[in-house]
Amino acid sequence: MTRRKKPQRKTRSRRDAKPATRAIWTGTINFGLVNIPVALYSATAPNELDLDMLDRRNFSPVRYRRVNAKTGQEVPWSQIVKGYKHDGKYVALSDTDFQKANVEATRSIDITDFVEKAEISPIYFDTPYYLEPLKNGQRAYALLREVMEKSGKVGIAKIVIRTRQHLAALLVEGKLLVLNVLRFPQELRDPHAIEAPAAQHADAKEIKMAEQLLETMASEWRPEKYRDEYRDDLLELIGLVIIEPFTDGEPRQQRSGQQAAARRRADQREPRQVQAHAARVRPLVDDDIQFEILHRRVEIFFDGFLQAM
Repeated sequence: MTRRKKPQRKTRSRRDAKPATRAIWTGTINFGLVNIPVALYSATAPNELDLDMLDRRNFSPVRYRRVNAKTGQEVPWSQIVKGYKHDGKYVALSDTDFQKANVEATRSIDITDFVEKAEISPIYFDTPYYLEPLKNGQRAYALLREVMEKSGKVGIAKIVIRTRQHLAALLVEGKLLVLNVLRFPQELRDPHAIEAPAAQHADAKEIKMAEQLLETMASEWRPEKYRDEYRDDLLELIGLVIIEPFTDGEPRQQRSGQQAAARRRADQREPRQVQAHAARVRPLVDDDIQFEILHRRVEIFFDGFLQAM
């Protein structure tokens, strides 16, 4: 008799998973007559909770299918292509077509200028990527890094990632060269459309008090001391740490002792504690609609959890 395989737990976030090591892009850094072969890697690790959409009646996962608009039949990924709509008709484009549009642009980071880093407003920075030197590019990579670090300059370049050309800044970060995608000016909204108060003529006493407050909060930049506290609050709120995932539409099975522990925690949470917790979480949610959606999802989650107990 074969033993039934237990479902794997799904309590970890995407960030907890083993990071991908596959390069997003390979090509060369070009400036003047210099070409440095490099590989491009994502520098970010998404930290969102992996929440599935469920049917509240039996907690079965809700699936989304890729359906042909005419036949209503599901379409496999192998039969899906990208297309551009023109005069009511579509022009299909393959991966090869995207490369043929400009072969050199899809395989190069073309530096056009070197500027002072302080000249670039933070509002232009978007997404960072790590650059790793490939074979025969180690020496030129190190040389460019050292020259840039010594001069304090930042390289301004253009790069095609997937199907779009981006403006980017080439910076030095420790031993690495980092390519940070920049927003084009056309992608930024006109700041003059936002109302802000004009310069205020505060008296010396008010300025002194403000300066003292700022000074008491001044510290060194240590990014490791900051974390996504809202994510932690959400994990606590939904009890994700102690609950097994649903499988095949059936409620999850609790490990020994977890049902009683979860019930005690629920009973011990008084209304005032719940309100205090909500008051702490509420300011972190941008709008009322988002908060109501979150609140409703948590309600549904706990309804099913208590029924399963």
